[in-house]
Amino acid sequence: MPFIEESDLLDLHKDIDKAQILNERLLDQIKYKNKELKSSNLQRNILAGFTGLFLLGVLALYSFSAGARSNLKEDNSKLLVMSLDSLKVIEARLNNLKMKNEELSTVKEFYLAKEFLDKEKIYSVQIKSFIDNNLSLTTNALNNTLFVKTNPFYSYSLGNFETIEEARSFRYQLVKMGFSDAFVASYQNGKRLKIEDPY
Repeated sequence: MPFIEESDLLDLHKDIDKAQILNERLLDQIKYKNKELKSSNLQRNILAGFTGLFLLGVLALYSFSAGARSNLKEDNSKLLVMSLDSLKVIEARLNNLKMKNEELSTVKEFYLAKEFLDKEKIYSVQIKSFIDNNLSLTTNALNNTLFVKTNPFYSYSLGNFETIEEARSFRYQLVKMGFSDAFVASYQNGKRLKIEDPY
């Protein structure tokens, strides 16, 4: 059986842990962006309501004053110009909120795709099987390992990957280290589904 130094194995697990931490940070950013999206949607809806009321008020005021007094026509036109200027500011703000909404929609789509992948299968590289569960290979420093009972054996797998390409790349590294019988297997809900083609 090939021999792997525990320090090499720990280095591999550290790389996997770093990738997992990065994924968790991205998920936190996605959750934060979702909160921002909800608040910007609320702001946009409130702003649209106020804008509509403002426009109705300006139109009602203009109509009423134009019909009631003809000598104040000049004052009414000044009021309308001021209203139009403030409408341009509000329109610019709405356009800015629309751009932010599009950015947050992209982040939301990524989050939904990630959530969908969590429900799907994962891939891991199995390096050994044992008849009993008394394994001396385990250490508290190792993460991203799978111990799965496949009657009558207990299989020992390294890594948790979303894509089969990542798992195959990791398998290739292990084969170069001397684990020539390592193979990629797919898992879902803690159970092995099948042994995957290594290429």
